[in-house]
This record gives sequence, structure tokens and C-alpha cells, in this order.
Amino acid sequence: MSDPVAVLTGGTGGLGREVAARLAGRGFRLAITYLVPEEANEVERQLRLSEDRLFLKRVDCTDGEATTAFIDEVVTTFGGLNVLACLIGGWAGGRDVHETDDVRFERMIDLNLRTAFNAARPAIPHLRAAEWGRIIMVGSRSAVDPPSGQAIYNVAKAGVIALARSIAEEVSDAEVTSNVVLPALIDTPAFRQVVPFANYVDWPTPAEIAAVIDFLASKDSSVINGAMIPVYGGS
Repeated sequence: MSDPVAVLTGGTGGLGREVAARLAGRGFRLAITYLVPEEANEVERQLRLSEDRLFLKRVDCTDGEATTAFIDEVVTTFGGLNVLACLIGGWAGGRDVHETDDVRFERMIDLNLRTAFNAARPAIPHLRAAEWGRIIMVGSRSAVDPPSGQAIYNVAKAGVIALARSIAEEVSDAEVTSNVVLPALIDTPAFRQVVPFANYVDWPTPAEIAAVIDFLASKDSSVINGAMIPVYGGS
């Protein structure tokens, strides 16, 4: 491969766009999943990459078969895979365990844990086959310091941490690493709608967290494996 290849699941969200811009700036060829066409169009305009450097595809990453087909198509199209960044996630609060219905439970597990698993499972053999490989997942401070009122979100993000660290052990014999960043609150329009009267001054921005992910997606991060990296800022 002349240039490294990165897959970003959920790469059209607020954090995903920042990660995509950084990796594109370092010469990566990018494959990005999306669900909302308008977001995909915005990312395409933002990155201004040629068709041989950007592959955008609508994929429901809660569907294991669809996600595997996407990863395989990326490898066929670009010739390999170096980085997998699992950026899909969602939050739902306001419920303790005894108040949590099945629909909310499944939704939190699907968005936060199943999407990461579905992407990592087919990606790992390709990352092993490459000269070097990196997996970056997004957990949450809530997984290690769980607040009340959002039990299933906490559980789902704890699963993401366990998944990333399990993979780290499994790939420790290869030039592949697996790490997880732990945001608390991120200063995005969506979060501001959830907590409209909060003090956003010390909240980390998507660009700041993307800078950490960018480093983890580089060859220079080879000594970091199985790490849980807090990116709380002052939030």
C-alpha cells in the first residue's frame, strides 16, 4: 500500500469529521460509514478528496453481515487496512436499572457495543496482515465512574472498554494495537441541546479529542496497547 488506509465507522458525526480531517491531512485513504446522506455530503465537501482516496458508504453497523461486507469491500478497493476507528455511539439517560425497558437496553448495546464488535471482528485479520495496524474505540468516563440514571449506557460503554482491551491481548503478538479513549462530555451542538444551561468553557471539543485519536492512529503510538485514555478536559 502506498498510503495507509483507515476505516471510520460513524465518521460523519461531530467527532468523526474531525478525525477524518486529521487523517486525511496525514495522507490516509479513508473509508467512512454513514446513515444520514446530508452528513456524508458535508464530509465529502469538507475533505475534498478524490474518489480514489475517499470511500463513503451507507452502512448500518448494528448489522454484522453488512459491516463485514463493508470492511471486505474497503480492503478490496484500497488494498489493505491499517486503522479502524469505531466512532459510532449514542446516549440515553433518565433511567435506573429497574426502570429500563428492553427497547432502551437493546438500543444502547447496539449503538455503543455491537457496532464496535461488528467492525473489529472482520477488521482484525486485515490489520494483522498489514505492516502495522491500529484500533481505536470510544468508551466513556461513565464506564469507570458510573453515574446514576443511565445504567445501560454505562454498561454498554464498559463493554466497549472490555472489548478494546481484550483485542489488545489477542493482537499483542502482532504489530497491531487496540486502545480506547474515554470522553466525559464533548462540546458539540447535540450535547448542548441535552444540557442547555451547562458551563461549556472547560468541555473538550471534538477537535481536541480527535488529536488524541490521531496520535493513536499513527505508527508513533506503537508502545500504547490496551490503554484506557481519559479525555475529560475539565468536564
